[in-house]
Amino acid sequence: APVGYWDPAGYSQDGDAEAFRRRRMTEIKHGRVSMIACIGYIVPEYFKWPGLVSPSNDLAFSDVPNGLAALSKIPAGGWAQTF
Repeated sequence: APVGYWDPAGYSQDGDAEAFRRRRMTEIKHGRVSMIACIGYIVPEYFKWPGLVSPSNDLAFSDVPNGLAALSKIPAGGWAQTF
């Protein structure tokens, strides 16, 4: 970086290059996971799979709301398959 690196909390003051490298890689990983999570939250606003989530309950994908409200719509059997 042209002006050095930004470390306002002083985590790299110990001079441990390996710990700094690990923290940098961890931060990149967390950033990527959060970007994927944002896409996973945005895409259902515009796209729903055709067909049924639960044929036994006649529950279609289009009937499942977006966001946290979807948690209440999934049948217990569906949750059991997840775990």
